[in-house]
Parts: sequence; C-alpha cells; structure tokens
Amino acid sequence: MRRFWPAMIAPLLLAACGSEEHTDIKQWMTEATKDVRGKVPPLPEIKPFPVVSYDAGDLVDPFQVAKIEPEKKPGGGGVKPDLDRRKEELEKYPLESLNFVGLLRSGKMLYAVIVADTKIYRVKIGNYMGEDYGMITDIQATPGLDEGKLVLREQIQDATGDWVERASVLEMRGQEVRK
Repeated sequence: MRRFWPAMIAPLLLAACGSEEHTDIKQWMTEATKDVRGKVPPLPEIKPFPVVSYDAGDLVDPFQVAKIEPEKKPGGGGVKPDLDRRKEELEKYPLESLNFVGLLRSGKMLYAVIVADTKIYRVKIGNYMGEDYGMITDIQATPGLDEGKLVLREQIQDATGDWVERASVLEMRGQEVRK
C-alpha cells in the first residue's frame, strides 16, 4: 500500500491545480503588457551596384579544349628509356628510400655503397637505380672518401606522354665510412 500512496495523491493534486481559472495571473499579465510595444528597426536601404559590361567576344574562350589539354608535340620527342632492358635490383625502390652510406675504391674504380631495406648493394657508374629509370652518371667523392654524391639521370614521362630527362643527386648520409 505504501508504494501506491504517491500514485494516488498525484492525480488529486493535478485536479486541484486545474480547477482554478488563474484569474489573478491573467489579470497581472494584461496590466504588465498593456504599455509594452515591440519595435523592429526598419531595414537598411539597399544600394544599387553599378552595372559593368563584360565584353569578351574578342578574347580566347578559356574552356576550349586547346586551353585545357597540353600542347602535343609532333613526333613524340624526347629520349625514351630502354623498356626491354632487364631491370636491376635497385630499380624496385623509390630513390627517396635508398640510402647512400659509403664509397669503396678498388684500383681506379670507385663504387658507391647503397642500403635498401636491410640489404647492401655496391653500384658503379652505368648502374640503374630508382623507379624512374635512373642511371648513375657520376660518383663524386672527397679525397678521404668521407663525403660523396651520386649523380643520376632519370627519364620520366611528362603530361603529354613525352619522355624527358632530369638530373637527381643522392648525397651520402653521415655514417661510418669503410675503406
């Protein structure tokens, strides 16, 4: 019975609130709002913009196909890489992932030591490396073999499909050098 006691009183309280008309509250609201008037400021005046005529009849249409597509050169142009050549091991890696860590001299021949993943490779002028058909054209070294540069000539395709050459340089990282 104790559980049902609040459930029985709640409807009685609600019925008591609804029976009165609340005339005192309605009268107070009427008196309080009789002098209150809302005021909305007028909209600002819209200034007319000057009319500007656009005369582009004698100009080139920017949406013509000739403006969107690059200009095609007759004959294909550029030197093409030897696509039938057997790829070397270091051509599997992007040039940025290869580390030039040292130089080796054997007689008059100068070799560069390259680390790719966890493997060590020895390369010379004429070897290929990188994904863009990069051929080593020069290995530059200081007299002590403690600093050096690998100069590569890469061949890439431009937007028109022509092959173009670009020079890239791979510098030796500051690591221990073995002679």
